Amino acid sequence: MSAPHDYLIVGAGLFGATFARRMTDAGKRCLVIDKRAHIGGNCHTKMAEGIHVHAYGRHIFHCNDEGIWAFVNRFAQFNSFRNAPIAIARGKVYSLPLSMYTFHQLWGVTRPAEALQRIAAQRLDLQGREPANLEEHALPLVGRDVYETLVRHYTAKQWMREPRELPAAILKACRFA
Repeated sequence: MSAPHDYLIVGAGLFGATFARRMTDAGKRCLVIDKRAHIGGNCHTKMAEGIHVHAYGRHIFHCNDEGIWAFVNRFAQFNSFRNAPIAIARGKVYSLPLSMYTFHQLWGVTRPAEALQRIAAQRLDLQGREPANLEEHALPLVGRDVYETLVRHYTAKQWMREPRELPAAILKACRFA
């Protein structure tokens, strides 16, 4: 006697729902359980008065793989939203994430070598010691101008503490240069 299901999937979020769909398409029998009454996990969207509402906060799906795009469009209609974050600092608008356009906005430079030269001239030299806080971790990576314009105030607002009061580990995974 065979089992009633080939797979028991706990959680109907993106991974669980995708795995169940792929296995079902492959002829397997799946039982999906979730503590919530809907699929999609934190990406669940509900209808409220004819409007799609992101129940657990906004979600954006980025993809440039045609196979994945075709797969997800079997289940939902996506619009062509492009996330284009900006920062407003000192009365000026800056493009994010950091790019040559951002460096041009900061310094008027047009070549990567010029931007790297500016950053290198402004980097904090820790003289071989480990950074003691987030500020000391950021300054050797991005230099004084980028830090003061785009990192310091945003970080203080986000964490409600000055960067020098935050641990360096917050930025350990970041790669700026």
